[in-house]
Amino acid sequence: MQSDGEREPAPVEPSWASLDDESLLQWRLCNLKVSIAGSVLEDRVQRLYDELAERDLSWRPPCYLATEWLCPDRIPAVGIAFYLAHPRLIRLERAMMLEAEGDTEKECMKLLRHETGHAVNYAFRLYRRSRWRQLFGPISTRYDPHHYRRRPYSRQYVVHLQDQYAQAHPDEDFAETFAVWLTPDSNWKTRYQGRGALRKLEYVDRVMREIGGKPPLVRAEPQRLPWAVARSRATLSTYFKNKRREFARAYIGYYDPILKRLFPDAPGSDTEKAHRFLSRHRKGIRSEVARWARIPKYAADDLIRRLSQRARELDLHYRPESGDISMRVGICVTALVLEAREHYLRELDEEQAS
Repeated sequence: MQSDGEREPAPVEPSWASLDDESLLQWRLCNLKVSIAGSVLEDRVQRLYDELAERDLSWRPPCYLATEWLCPDRIPAVGIAFYLAHPRLIRLERAMMLEAEGDTEKECMKLLRHETGHAVNYAFRLYRRSRWRQLFGPISTRYDPHHYRRRPYSRQYVVHLQDQYAQAHPDEDFAETFAVWLTPDSNWKTRYQGRGALRKLEYVDRVMREIGGKPPLVRAEPQRLPWAVARSRATLSTYFKNKRREFARAYIGYYDPILKRLFPDAPGSDTEKAHRFLSRHRKGIRSEVARWARIPKYAADDLIRRLSQRARELDLHYRPESGDISMRVGICVTALVLEAREHYLRELDEEQAS
């Protein structure tokens, strides 16, 4: 037993925490031995459980560290991105992907509530109910989480995560609606008064009162949770390679005509090289493109890098006094992304219609 005034020993840092990025990338995910217990996630998960208790929901979704934020399809469990379990891994995630989803407490809680919405849906098989299907649509609807039509001004959906994510799929619509309902002080009855989304929130409120003290119909098996980081033998290097490949898809195009319009000048004493401009301003441009085109920062950064490489190969130049080139480049890159996305959606519609 610990005596008065005696401090608990500081937790021992893992050996990989002091490694440089190149060395850390060689570690297998399973060998990191990270856990929710003892990390900042422990308090956040407890906060989630407290919020559920305040809403008189007795069931608690099991939470585990996964390769990404998720709730496995029809499995009532919440997967939390593993890198959030240690500051060193968060730094590596930011270095490799330019951002770390859920690294702030506010964003982390938003994601926990969202994934819990999925878990509640699966645990009690709410998606089988006729009223659920009437309000949200059939859960069998096909979708791609990176590509869906957004209607920013629609009054039929709640707004919780960015990018109007409730509009991506019926399952996401329910999860987002649940998250708004669960969020303390969300004031959803007033905020959504007179909107179609209020019917969905009232449905969630009614159903949660119904199932509040009941046991779940479906339980997750702790030893068989998909994408658990504890069982992944992939290295961090492979993890990032796969993640980049996923985010970068659908943003490939033919750039020469656009680059030549952006940087039309011949080499001269009063001109600068286009690729140097793109490299110098890449960070600012990618942030604006990611925000307006609603894509991951890495996807925007990857596209700008490819534009820069091609501008160098073409030996393109511009005159610094020729107007706001940063704004024109930002608009151009955003248009390229949106064009690629629209092309993808047309292909998807044609495929579904056939």
